[in-house]
Amino acid sequence: QVQLVESGGGLVQAGGSLRLSCVASGRTISRDNMGWFRQALGKEREFVIGITWSGDFRRSADSVRGRFAISRDNAKDTVYLQMNDLKPEDSAVYYCAADNLPRSRYVQTNSEDYDYWGQGTQVTVSS
Repeated sequence: QVQLVESGGGLVQAGGSLRLSCVASGRTISRDNMGWFRQALGKEREFVIGITWSGDFRRSADSVRGRFAISRDNAKDTVYLQMNDLKPEDSAVYYCAADNLPRSRYVQTNSEDYDYWGQGTQVTVSS
């Protein structure tokens, strides 16, 4: 079992930046692809960005490409989401998730393909 805990959310003005962290415990996530999803009030959960277990491939949603970046430190079992040039429409609860298929070369964008989830952290962007 993997436990994921997100942190770093908060209130920021439009154009600002935030860095989210996701720390895993229970077992290493160094062989898992990781993803960040978000869910705004009244909307479905959506894929934001993901990274392969080795860090050599990333995949992002069109809405965040060029503004958001994902990275990981396998030695710390931690994944990061750097969010720049934030917009009000980025406001949501952000979740990190682990794909349990070891050493997969494909970053999944469907939430059903992820096996472990954090509790989420709220990001609010004011205009």
